Amino acid sequence: MSLIYHLKLSKKSLKGARIALLPGDPGRVPVIASAVNNEEASEIACNREFRTWLSMMDIHPVIITSTGIGGPSAAIAVEELAQLGIRTFIRVGTTGALQLNIRAGDVVITTASVRIDGTSEHYAPLEYPAVADYGVLNALVEAAKTVNVRCHVGVTASSATFYPGQERIDTFSRYVIRDLAGSKKEWEELGVLNYEMESATLLTMCNAMGLRAGCVTGVISERTQKEKIILSKIRAAEGNAIAVAVTALRRLLTDYPSSPSTTPR
Repeated sequence: MSLIYHLKLSKKSLKGARIALLPGDPGRVPVIASAVNNEEASEIACNREFRTWLSMMDIHPVIITSTGIGGPSAAIAVEELAQLGIRTFIRVGTTGALQLNIRAGDVVITTASVRIDGTSEHYAPLEYPAVADYGVLNALVEAAKTVNVRCHVGVTASSATFYPGQERIDTFSRYVIRDLAGSKKEWEELGVLNYEMESATLLTMCNAMGLRAGCVTGVISERTQKEKIILSKIRAAEGNAIAVAVTALRRLLTDYPSSPSTTPR
């Protein structure tokens, strides 16, 4: 049995799954898999930052794979899962808020991403938008209503780095290069909701490849107030994002049991 290089998975191991949930953190994978189905979830591969579990929602197999941090590793996960038959992807992550009305524990559902990730430029020129698939986006928004989670829907800034790209100065050098100085304020003024690190890569490459993708993230820092992550809110934020993603998953599997695109463009 031939295994794909990074994920150490085969088509056979995916059991015909067509949809994947993508947390960044490998530790979040079994939590999400159990939220999908606590009784039928098991690990099927673990290599580097890529940890994969298979779970079942009714008769539908679902893949949960961690992507690690940032665009480069996320792109590898999406590329290899697509080769194995996955056609719909939902990022389930954490984020920092850029607007005063967004509080820790809320979720952000991304409509489109500012492409400051770097990786997405290897899939399409910067003029090409990083936008969520409408069906996935709508399923996430309706899911947030169903589970009564406070959510915000809009544009995300997707950065290549955690520190300078998000204009953090609580670093060793306490310095941000001039091209990035003032960028946080600019995104705030332009109505951007949040910072994270993978959505631009995911949305750009999925659109370019004829795949479907969306993104929901739990808020763990309020960047309008301070740079620090609010540790006491991490569990609630992650739990809310997972609840929204899993509820959306059920709708997608019912309304769109397979992707409209089955071959690359």
